[in-house]
Amino acid sequence: MTTPISVLLVDDQPLFRRGVRMLVDSQPDLTVVGEAGDGAEAVRVAAEERPDVVLMDIRMPRADGIAGTTGILRSAEESGRTPPRVIVLTTFDLDDAALRAIRAGASGFLLKDAEPEFLLAAIRAVHGGHAVVAPGAIGDLLAHVDARPRPDATAVAAAHERELGALSKREREIFAAVAQGLSNAEIAAREFVAEATVKSHVGRILAKLGLRDRVQVVLYAHDHGLLPRR
Repeated sequence: MTTPISVLLVDDQPLFRRGVRMLVDSQPDLTVVGEAGDGAEAVRVAAEERPDVVLMDIRMPRADGIAGTTGILRSAEESGRTPPRVIVLTTFDLDDAALRAIRAGASGFLLKDAEPEFLLAAIRAVHGGHAVVAPGAIGDLLAHVDARPRPDATAVAAAHERELGALSKREREIFAAVAQGLSNAEIAAREFVAEATVKSHVGRILAKLGLRDRVQVVLYAHDHGLLPRR
């Protein structure tokens, strides 16, 4: 049997943690290895238990989920450990706190009233290296909460050459498609190539730009003025 995916639960409400623990532990491939009531405690428990995935509430007293996410990832990096994947939980869709958590390194966010099956699927997905928020949804989130001015066409062209100089022409095309929210299957259909070829290109793009996942591609493109604002 394979080792179960280990999960850390971080929420200031014990009753919520208990319910999620029962759900997670009911799955043969998942196991809860620890709990924490705020972001600071989460950093300590994550260092001790080394979970694969962290379910992190955004709004908690003392240290919130953004501080917890930042601290967990920094601690893992400083100690040379593989950092866990973090899923932040929020009660609000299109939430600026969710965006700040993603910028801090979370692999995505879920609403706290998500269906149990969706939460379980999200844990498995992030453990497999995927983001649990569609890149298109991140684009909507950026447009909703980010008030930075739209870059002009000249600035976009200059940034494109400056930031993406390490990518080949085809990789730049794939980068733009990922940043627009297209899936590997959609890119493959548009470019008339195999989906495995697109996946290989995406892997090289992430490695060359030092990015972790597709969500970070969207943030990178947005922050460097590589795509028009919506």
